[in-house]
Order: sequence, then C-alpha cells, then structure tokens
Amino acid sequence: MARKPNYQFERAERERQKANKTAAKADAKREQRERDRAAAEGAPGDGSDPASNED
Repeated sequence: MARKPNYQFERAERERQKANKTAAKADAKREQRERDRAAAEGAPGDGSDPASNED
C-alpha cells in the first residue's frame, strides 16, 4: 500500500537541508578568508614589516 504524502513536511525538510548546506558553505568560505588574510599579513614583501619602512 502506498503511503499518503505529506507535502508540507517534505518541503520543509528540503528547505531545512538546503539552509544547512548553505550555512556550511558560508562558514567554510569565511574560514578560508580568515586563513588567507592571516597568511597575507605574515607574507614577506607586503609592506607590513616595520623594519622595511625606514624613512
């Protein structure tokens, strides 16, 4: 016997899963940006070294 579909629940579950996936991707991108910024701040030759800015 076939089950009776619960369209509202199924749609809510799909939307919840999509929201979780989107949030996970956003977190991953934010963490990658933070790692890139930290690496860029410590990179040599970027002009942030006070010893190289002697006037």
